[in-house]
Amino acid sequence: MVLTKTPICNFKEKAHNFNLKGVDNKFYKLDDCIGENGTIIMFICNHCPYVKAIIKDLTEDINELKKNGVKTVAIMSNDTKNYPEDSFDNMLSFSKLNNFNFPYLYDHNQEIAKKFGAVCTPDFFGYNKNLELQYRGRFRELKELNPVKNGESDLKIAMMMISKTQNGPKKQLPSMGCNIKWIK
Repeated sequence: MVLTKTPICNFKEKAHNFNLKGVDNKFYKLDDCIGENGTIIMFICNHCPYVKAIIKDLTEDINELKKNGVKTVAIMSNDTKNYPEDSFDNMLSFSKLNNFNFPYLYDHNQEIAKKFGAVCTPDFFGYNKNLELQYRGRFRELKELNPVKNGESDLKIAMMMISKTQNGPKKQLPSMGCNIKWIK
């Protein structure tokens, strides 16, 4: 595991299209995942301790955001040959265990992670209704892999702001997690 931080938000960068298989065996394109007031595209995996530390709170926030017209899609891009915990079957188990009510997609050739410039898990991309990037930050502060709960998560605050104003916060703290496991 190599601790990696996300780069600064490239405001207004457009979301990239994709066509990926979900754990429900359906294929999803970007158009299938767009929220009326915003969209979160997040890169996660099954085995990352940073993802595991926040996943329960994250799914709760996603459910709340959905009520405000923000949809979410998760993409798993890790090398599954060298990291079998991230296999498609384990993605299905992970999504069931954590009650995902959003698509969890498999980026088998890592093409989509590269297009987006994803660097770690979790890596959050928050878009407004025009699919312009407005947030590239953390879910919330973690101390020794424990979420610091001092109010709403950074992601929820940012996406609520985006859903109302179509603009994200100017000050954003980077997400950090395990580096994406690139295929060699």
